[in-house]
Amino acid sequence: MENTKTIGRRKCAVARVYLKEGTGKITVNGRDYKEYFPTAILQNTVEQAFVVTDTVAKFDVTVTMDGGGVKGQAEALRLGISRSLCEINPEFRPALKKEGFLMRDPRMVERKKFGQKKARKRFQFSKR
Repeated sequence: MENTKTIGRRKCAVARVYLKEGTGKITVNGRDYKEYFPTAILQNTVEQAFVVTDTVAKFDVTVTMDGGGVKGQAEALRLGISRSLCEINPEFRPALKKEGFLMRDPRMVERKKFGQKKARKRFQFSKR
């Protein structure tokens, strides 16, 4: 079986995912994913696609992460893994789609406007 190469994005985070058959080892930027994502919630987010498709410990994942925060990176990785699993076996698609793992979350941070403190917050108004 060949390697699958997919990409997952969330906010400013980009995850380049390389998936191949193996023992279930997940490596993120050269480190184990449990070391990279210290909390159990983030680790569960990364593993969700494997749990839904019942392929836990069947594939090795190598990931290159860029940008964003920890939560955005975990969700970007979940999207990348889900896309890779769909490439390997198209029968996984309905289950992953039902859980919402194949949808790229389009929400981004709104840009700051000139003449304002933040995107929508104004500078403090002084009447006198």
